[in-house]
Amino acid sequence: MFQKVLYNFDIAIEAIKRNKLRGFLTSLGIIFGVASVIAMLAIGRGAQQEVLEQMSLLGTNNVIIQTVVDQEEGDVGSDGAGSEKESKRYSPGLTLDDLNSIKKLIPVVEKISPEIIYESTFIREGRLRTGKIIGVSTDYFDINNFDVAEGRAFSDMQFNQSSTVCVIGYDVKTKFFAGEDPIGKKIKVGKVWLTVIGVLGKRELTTESIESLGIRNYNLDIYAPATTVLLRFRNRALITEQSIKQAAAANGGDGVVVVNGQVIGGGSSNNTNTNVNYNQLDKVVARVSDTRYSTMVAEVMSRMLERRHNEVVDFEIIVPELLLAQEQRTKQIFNIVLSSIASISLIVGGIGIMNIMLASVVERYREIGVRMAVGAQKKDIELQFLTEALTLSVTGGVIGIILGMVFSTLIEVAADIQTIVSFTSIFISFGVALLVGVIFGYFPAKKAAQHDPVHALRHE
Repeated sequence: MFQKVLYNFDIAIEAIKRNKLRGFLTSLGIIFGVASVIAMLAIGRGAQQEVLEQMSLLGTNNVIIQTVVDQEEGDVGSDGAGSEKESKRYSPGLTLDDLNSIKKLIPVVEKISPEIIYESTFIREGRLRTGKIIGVSTDYFDINNFDVAEGRAFSDMQFNQSSTVCVIGYDVKTKFFAGEDPIGKKIKVGKVWLTVIGVLGKRELTTESIESLGIRNYNLDIYAPATTVLLRFRNRALITEQSIKQAAAANGGDGVVVVNGQVIGGGSSNNTNTNVNYNQLDKVVARVSDTRYSTMVAEVMSRMLERRHNEVVDFEIIVPELLLAQEQRTKQIFNIVLSSIASISLIVGGIGIMNIMLASVVERYREIGVRMAVGAQKKDIELQFLTEALTLSVTGGVIGIILGMVFSTLIEVAADIQTIVSFTSIFISFGVALLVGVIFGYFPAKKAAQHDPVHALRHE
């Protein structure tokens, strides 16, 4: 049987050599079909990998609570005549007390950390740059899968004692501690000197990830205990809405409103448009023990915070897993559509093979008759033409694989998107090419085998 297959393969190669141009043009549909499928699947695989990377950045089983700062508009100097202002419920905002309540009352919350974010200036030995000081807890680095490459993170004791220590991002080290060990050295953040006890490993972040996820470039930040930031930098919970309005009135409604040394906002005496941020914390990130609990935990947190904030919804709860799962689903549908469109090329290629093979059968009536006259059976004729169709498909498939890998590389370079060519995509596209060769080559082979050898020998 193996020798028969080899013999038919030799005949197929000989037939293709006699009509090289026709054979090449016949294979073009298969070539571009396989190349298109591989390129589309590579784009899809790259998109899935990007989603997985985003999940690792946000945390697969995290729940995020973010503050919502309402905007108040009105006439500061109005005496209230002719207008009635609805009484506004008081909310203490998002505070450390909220965090402690969540940690105490929700057992599936493994780790939880606040985030307090302030713009500041970093100064050391004549070098200055602006950046963010981030107030966090000891759990923050584990929750966000940060690697402390040098030194260590601050301890619970340092957090409770509001110690003036910090962990710096990789780019901060590169800027201020080039060529030296930063551990144990000091850096001035705003007006406070902090001792560096750790350096985070470099975290690769793409511009797309930063924009789509709304995250910061962690490499540029300095991290300190949240208690230290509240004590030595700023504590927004100590500022009330009334104190802001009193300060605005004291300033005559013009210029910048300053309360306790903090810049709050500004406006004119007739019209103010001020974002009042009274939240002690900017964000709370909690990690649950299992992703199955994420949605339930988010609902419990929402109800708990509504009660603690006097039914004022000045926060929003985000479950990254749900957002990223939806994004992944959308990309999967998009990739299926693209791959389906690319697969049409394979079908067109199969039709081309069938047309050429039918023409080849007509041209080779006499050859078919001679083979059948010397003892070839119908199965032998079928195998001969089927082998020729498969040879065209296999050749086109191999060229298509190479071309698909080249296309994927060019797309990655030109469009600046990640593409991943996997063995699975190669196997699927090549398998489909073989299947197309069998399906569209079978009918011409069957037709060739049905010829009467007498009529075939008489054919001119």
